[in-house]
Amino acid sequence: MSAPRAPSSLPASPPPAAALRALPPDEQPLTAAARAFNLQLTRVDKLKAQLDELDALGQSHRVELHRWVAPLQQRQRQRMRELALWLAACLQGKALSSRQQETANEALCRLAQTLAEEGDSAMAALHDQHSPQTLAQKKQAAADALRERLERVLGEPLAGAGEDASMEALLRAGMARLRASQDEEQARRQAKAKARKARQKPGAEQTQAQVQQADAETQLRSLFRQLASALHPDRETDAQERQRKTALMSEANAAYGRKDLVTLMQIQLCAELADPAAVSRLADDRLAALTLLLKQQVAGLERERAARQQRLAGEFDLPPGQVANPNTLKQSLLAQVAALESAVAQTEQDLAQVQEPAGLKRWLNQQREQRSHPARSDRDLDDYF
Repeated sequence: MSAPRAPSSLPASPPPAAALRALPPDEQPLTAAARAFNLQLTRVDKLKAQLDELDALGQSHRVELHRWVAPLQQRQRQRMRELALWLAACLQGKALSSRQQETANEALCRLAQTLAEEGDSAMAALHDQHSPQTLAQKKQAAADALRERLERVLGEPLAGAGEDASMEALLRAGMARLRASQDEEQARRQAKAKARKARQKPGAEQTQAQVQQADAETQLRSLFRQLASALHPDRETDAQERQRKTALMSEANAAYGRKDLVTLMQIQLCAELADPAAVSRLADDRLAALTLLLKQQVAGLERERAARQQRLAGEFDLPPGQVANPNTLKQSLLAQVAALESAVAQTEQDLAQVQEPAGLKRWLNQQREQRSHPARSDRDLDDYF
């Protein structure tokens, strides 16, 4: 914000946004403009800290998931594999009726398919040996059915996915088309609103806001040009300083591209290109323009916080509407561990039961009864649209 001077050695990390605050001159109270400027700097620091906390939370939860869930998953896979192999061995004998053989074969194929989809090639071969449809045929049939339903929901042929596209590719193409339709509709609404606004004469408040925005853009551009002039690496003879300036210039370019006033001012302060108290001497109208940029930056950080929370909620399968935080992730982990422990116990009980001839027949009868009254355990495609 002042005339540049040669930068000295630069600190490894920038100061917090609070270091850029306007200070009261000679014990006089701050103006309303200065207080508003300082408030936005505080919000920037708080939001950046929250983003760092979300990153750390995601990493720590991944570690906890691997610690608690991975061993249970491995144990469950092993027991399922043993159960599938035992059923395969039972099908080689003649102790089962034709109906029991059919039920055993269906159970074997379900187990083998689940394990094959997790990368077990031996189980894939076992499935194809006992199933009337190979895994490849099942996948193709499921993909064809999904394509038909997507096209029915969208009301048009699904472009961007070939005839042999996987389920995942079809879902991506369908969701992309849906988002494109929503974006097109939003663009039409915005164009209409913009045209309506253009026909209206701007009021005094709107004119003032436009002038303030233009002033803010001018100050941002001026600050970036000052940094570009002082930090241009081609003007540096010392190799180490040239490397440092190259990194700073790259950071400044990125910050200017996203209108990140705080980072530009931090780089300016780190490089000793401005007096730390210079912002306190700015006129209220200039402070108001800078505050407008800070408000826009705060809004962007709030959107990024919401997006990261949403990504974490999706990654860790939180229920719809739940926000990712230490409590919700802990509850989710506890529920996941409890469900896996229950599943492992059930599979081990099943394995013990089928190893007795009478128990095997009772188990097959139970399986047949359960298959005749299936529960809806997965979400319908329409839930996503």
